[in-house]
Amino acid sequence: MKTTAEGLPAELEVIERGWLSANNIVFRGRDQTAVVDTGYVTHAAQTVALIELALAGRPLDLVLNTHLHSDHCGGNAALRRRYPDARTLIPPGESAAVRDWDSAALSFDATGELCERFGFDGLLEPGREIVLGDRPWQIHAARGHDPHSIVLFEPRSKTLLSADALWENGFGVVFPELHGGDAFDEVAATLDMIEQLAPLHVVPGHGGIFHDCAGALVKARRRLQGFQQDPLKHARHGFKVLLKFKLMELQTWPLEDLLEWVRKTPYAGQIQRRFFAASTLEELSKEIIAELAAVGAAKVDGAKILNS
Repeated sequence: MKTTAEGLPAELEVIERGWLSANNIVFRGRDQTAVVDTGYVTHAAQTVALIELALAGRPLDLVLNTHLHSDHCGGNAALRRRYPDARTLIPPGESAAVRDWDSAALSFDATGELCERFGFDGLLEPGREIVLGDRPWQIHAARGHDPHSIVLFEPRSKTLLSADALWENGFGVVFPELHGGDAFDEVAATLDMIEQLAPLHVVPGHGGIFHDCAGALVKARRRLQGFQQDPLKHARHGFKVLLKFKLMELQTWPLEDLLEWVRKTPYAGQIQRRFFAASTLEELSKEIIAELAAVGAAKVDGAKILNS
């Protein structure tokens, strides 16, 4: 779904996707075009088709990623095949891992997700600016959900591309917390930074454009406080997100295959050992499946789990 909103820069178009693929933000400047975030690899053909339509015959010049989770960079390689002269810009924190394609250092192995190998041509350095759609956009570090994430802010229209640092009703899983890190304070600092920017328009990584940033920050801080007070709640949420994401990818998942995937997925084991040692990995997985089914996010059909 393509969306625009009053007050947003006219040269910016948002292609709202879903939860398997992040939103694509397309810029059409006088001399340069760009797309921010490229979705999941299984949606790559659709991403290319959507970008082609949005560009209306123009070439793509820049591919940017706010961070390198699989739902934000999975279309990079396909877009570079379609537009071989396009340049790819990524945040600096994982540039060496991308250069060497160190899948252990990147998040794909740990989460059990897929991503086609891609390269990069430059870095999105926090504290600098980049021209997109003929306007300078500020690059800000946005640690928490991902330690290397950035967000982009255009001060004239006060538009924020918030990635997974702020959604209308929360923020992305704080992945460093799941494997022994300490990142809740970084989430709080990122929310403070966004409050200081005082955006009038927020384009999140998932979900629709929203304009009540103050209200979203209240909800995000309330959610963060709940996680800080009860880390097990966040850990359970993180495990649930891992399963649901893979279920969205596969749509139908034999239970035995699901359990085998969980056994091979490092984050799943780390969450179980660190937070739920009293349960086996299989017991925890079945509990989470039941919780997803109870809220209509999955359906159990005999020995198969279905996405819903």
